Amino acid sequence: MDEIDRLAAAPYLLVTTFRRDGTAVPTPVWAARDGDGLVIWSAADAGKVKRIRRDGAVRLAPCTARGRPTGTEVAGHALLLDSEGSERVRRLIAARYGLVGRVAMLGSRLRRGPTGTVGIRITVPAGPGTN
Repeated sequence: MDEIDRLAAAPYLLVTTFRRDGTAVPTPVWAARDGDGLVIWSAADAGKVKRIRRDGAVRLAPCTARGRPTGTEVAGHALLLDSEGSERVRRLIAARYGLVGRVAMLGSRLRRGPTGTVGIRITVPAGPGTN
């Protein structure tokens, strides 16, 4: 099982982004597998989106809904997606999380509109140095 498989199998993913001063900001999120990477979704004005826009370096670990890590952490790189990519992320999250995922995506679209959320693609480098 590679790192992406291990992380994608977890019900929640702890995504840690970094402030300008280097302070780590961990956030538990839903994630879905998308080819050789993972995708997450977030409010477009969320702090993690602003931090990823500035610097895509992230740390990833499986976690509980409250953000308690349940496995080892690895380095990754996050990229904000365009509107088409974000729509794909919404579909993948809805499919992975079933009825709850579909209701969450619908509620988000009603609350924030089609541009109020953004999809984020995360990749993990292969081989040594991923820890």
